[in-house]
Amino acid sequence: MRWQGQAISTDDGALPGLELPGLRDAGLLRTVRSPEFAGVTFHEVLAKSALSKVPAASQMPFRWTVNPYRGCSHACYYCFARNTHEYLDLDAGHDFDSQVVVKVNADQVLRAELAKPSWSHEPVALGTNTDPYQRAEGRYRLMPGIISALADSGTPFSILTKGTLLRRDLPLLVEAAQKVDIGLGVSLAFADTPSGKELQQAVEPGTPTPRARLDLIRAIRETGLPCGVMVAPVLPWLTDSLAHLERLLDDLVEAGATGVTVLPLHLRPGAREWYLGWLGRSHPHLVEGYGRVYARGAYAHKGYRDWLWERVRPLIRERGLGGAAMHRTGAASDGAAGEQHTEQHAEGDYPRGAFTGVRSDGAGAASLGAEVGSETLF
Repeated sequence: MRWQGQAISTDDGALPGLELPGLRDAGLLRTVRSPEFAGVTFHEVLAKSALSKVPAASQMPFRWTVNPYRGCSHACYYCFARNTHEYLDLDAGHDFDSQVVVKVNADQVLRAELAKPSWSHEPVALGTNTDPYQRAEGRYRLMPGIISALADSGTPFSILTKGTLLRRDLPLLVEAAQKVDIGLGVSLAFADTPSGKELQQAVEPGTPTPRARLDLIRAIRETGLPCGVMVAPVLPWLTDSLAHLERLLDDLVEAGATGVTVLPLHLRPGAREWYLGWLGRSHPHLVEGYGRVYARGAYAHKGYRDWLWERVRPLIRERGLGGAAMHRTGAASDGAAGEQHTEQHAEGDYPRGAFTGVRSDGAGAASLGAEVGSETLF
């Protein structure tokens, strides 16, 4: 059944989601399936608000986000947003990948919120929870309205994505950049090699290939807009080899990336169980090692983080991909000409070009330190 055949507010007892209290509370309008998106169910909701305020204790360098979708067909096993689906009476595993909530009025609600006299025009971040350019955006086209609303109101914004659909909106983003500061970021942690592509398709099966994302970076830069790259997550024993990191960073230089941030995998509840389940099926010999690296919770053992940073820091410096990241002070750190940042990247650090502002309270990411770890610990 296609969209036009599935009437608004029709409950025939067959469509999933209509009976779930969490979705009804979210403003469920209708639930849709279509052969155009085999295996994915869309739950269209009328959102009461579009702007989400980030908790004051957050390490992120921004206070406001917009997330037009909940759940994501990119299906990344490691996605930290997985457990948010449980608030909708859906599970953090398969449901997160296949039951996508769409805020069909997000652009209209956002425009109204930005028009309020109380709005202070602080930077707004998109792509911090689920990807705004996942496949559903090809159908719902919410991002053009969101981009226009932000630019017309004089609100700076940033977008982080794995989705090559962003190319569709490049003319609009160029126009928006004439009105406000914008930052663009692409997430890519897999090298464009046969083994890198094979792993990418296994661990994030709904995402564009490494080559497609490199082409996206190149297309962004050809417009004159900036594009920082999140090399995240680096997967212990799978994507942390010197050869893999060198190839990936070389490709990012060639594509024109303005900067990179390199972050190891972290495993929050929901993502932890889903990713480790995949690891046990695909790479059972690594399960014991992951148990040591992530024994203390969501974040990798400090020894591993330090070891990875000591490996990647000279690679970043040699390629001119450091500097001007958003760091824990919440301010851009440009440094003297020719200098590159030597501080270890932490959650909340954005690469040069991917972010456009600072939190008014000056908060940002906490430093993880930079002591040399030992590879033999793991």
